[in-house]
Amino acid sequence: MSEPAHPFLEHDFHLRWSRLVPEAIEPDIREALGRAQKGIDALSGDFDPSALTFENTLLELERATEDLSMAWGRVGHLDSVRNSEALRAAHNAVLPDVTQFYSRIPLNDGLWKRIKAYADSQDAATLTGVQKRFLEETVRDFISSGADLPEAEKQRLEEVQSELARITQKFSENVLDSTNAWELVLEDDSRLGGLPETARGVLRAEAAAKGLGKDEAPVYRITLKAPVYFPVLEYADDASLREQVWRGSVTVGHSGEYDNSRLIWEILALRHERAELLGHAHFADQVLEERMAGSGEAALKFVEDLAARTKPYFARDIDELTSFRRRHEPDWDGLFQPWDVAYWSEKLRKENYDFDEEEVRPYFAIGEVIEGMFRLTEQVFGFKITERQTAYAKPGEKPEGDGVEVWHPEVRFYDLHDARSGDLLGSFYADWHPREEKRGGAWMNYLRTGLPPVEEKPREPHLGLICGNLTPSSKDKPALLTHREVETVFHEFGHLLHHLLGEVEIKSLNGVKVVWDFVELPSQIMENFCWSRVSLDFFAKHYETGEPIPESLFQKMLGARNFQSAMAQMRQLAFGKMDLDLHIRHYQKPEDGDLDRVVREILDGYLMNLAIHPPTMARRFTHLFASATGYAAGYYSYKWAEVLDADAFTRFAGAGVISPEVGREFRDKILSRGNSAQAAELFRDFMGRDPELNALLERNGMAVG
Repeated sequence: MSEPAHPFLEHDFHLRWSRLVPEAIEPDIREALGRAQKGIDALSGDFDPSALTFENTLLELERATEDLSMAWGRVGHLDSVRNSEALRAAHNAVLPDVTQFYSRIPLNDGLWKRIKAYADSQDAATLTGVQKRFLEETVRDFISSGADLPEAEKQRLEEVQSELARITQKFSENVLDSTNAWELVLEDDSRLGGLPETARGVLRAEAAAKGLGKDEAPVYRITLKAPVYFPVLEYADDASLREQVWRGSVTVGHSGEYDNSRLIWEILALRHERAELLGHAHFADQVLEERMAGSGEAALKFVEDLAARTKPYFARDIDELTSFRRRHEPDWDGLFQPWDVAYWSEKLRKENYDFDEEEVRPYFAIGEVIEGMFRLTEQVFGFKITERQTAYAKPGEKPEGDGVEVWHPEVRFYDLHDARSGDLLGSFYADWHPREEKRGGAWMNYLRTGLPPVEEKPREPHLGLICGNLTPSSKDKPALLTHREVETVFHEFGHLLHHLLGEVEIKSLNGVKVVWDFVELPSQIMENFCWSRVSLDFFAKHYETGEPIPESLFQKMLGARNFQSAMAQMRQLAFGKMDLDLHIRHYQKPEDGDLDRVVREILDGYLMNLAIHPPTMARRFTHLFASATGYAAGYYSYKWAEVLDADAFTRFAGAGVISPEVGREFRDKILSRGNSAQAAELFRDFMGRDPELNALLERNGMAVG
């Protein structure tokens, strides 16, 4: 049997990852571009207005780019999990053409005339429900993307978008390359006093991955993967080691050839120019026009108002930490170094609550967490998850066995069936641990958006994935997670359920394709299940004994939940404030080009005063600068969605947490409905009212009265 001519364009539900090799990227994407352009050209020519229908105009437009979107999504995914020089070169070779193609769609006069003609037709006037919304969203997208611009401005808009795609990709590459460029190898453990055994095991595993050390003479390797270096900052008694590691961490995106400072100013300027071309005062107004916040100023007001409520508690947290250290070090000068904050915070937590994060790690073996999360959500939301056998082969080789093929041996694959009908609703891959060729962070993405059964057409299942960079296993222990990492697992799984449970009959409105200040509601509401005794007992079991978390330890964990909650909240609000202010007020590079000074001025009052000014983390902030839009001018969405999730979870809590009735309603009114209605309408449908702020403040221990 011959190999497919275009493996990235194969429609097999189970992807043949070994065939998706870098040398196939350019020919396959160019083939997909040709097919897509042919579809757009067919829609852009002469037409009979009386013959236009929803099917031959809007759905045909959606179908025209389906192959390209599918293939390009696969390329982007491999760029995230299996990065290599060859893949990077192939990706960058076609990136300008892909960007140009997509940016030209709303600028195509013939296509726009057809859509407007259909929108004014009698057929369009009869549309209802999701079809009517799709028409409205399509018209709005075209207008907001420049469809009505003069020709010269359309051309400039194309150029801006192409350049944005190029330099944001370079930003992302710099972050990955600078992360991998730094390491610290220790020949013995003499500097590792204070580090828990779990963390030491991870450092030994990092060394072993490079062929360093032996059982009788272990070597310890610290890298800039978060699960590897952060425990050093949190636990190492050696302040000089903490400083060395911290100084290494701030080289990400900020060292030599990998310095992203210039790129940030270029990205900000291009985004602002794009916004002005599209008739907006600034980029924040452009991207937030159709989101729940509505405008950049409204989002900024939300951040600043919540910060004002938080600041008294923020000052209290800082005073408590300062007093604690002064009691232990009477001669200390009163200003923390940045590499000391996490260390002293952990000591204070342990003293105040007799609680050490490491105490709960043995109860969070990743296998038990994943399996328990599945069983818990099956009960709440009404589905069944089954793991499938997998097979792996290196790119270009053939896998052995007949399992579902995966892109790395550690990747798992699952099917999700509806509990009532037995229908396969979707399937997903899970890839949880760090590798050098894999980008940092945690994320969910989709590889295929399905459809519910419509008339005589059968259901098309969804296909998605979740990825993370969680604590890996060591030689003698499974991967034992921190509680925060458990929350990350639940968070990304919430995004995944939003995709897999989508029941909207139009793909462009299905799943996670909702406004960005609503997209975090399903993910963040899942984090609440990590704090209830009744839900924790599904997945928090000692990896050796199988015992649940003892009640005494659970109570200590609850007591410590709001430890430094104001500091954590101000950190998130600082990110949102920086993001919005850079895009609203500071998009022009100042004469001195000093990014650190500008960010310090923006965040005056939002950050703890330290002995030195750390370089801004904007240079490694991939959420904001690693794609043309991403979370840019939208990082406030995390806090916005926290307000929504804290409020919405009161319904689960009031029904005993594990509530199939509330879960089914959340699935039917939020998870399954995608972008079939406005986000505020969906929330009201579930809660019976608009969101209220008090639930978040109460959860974080900052409610008055």
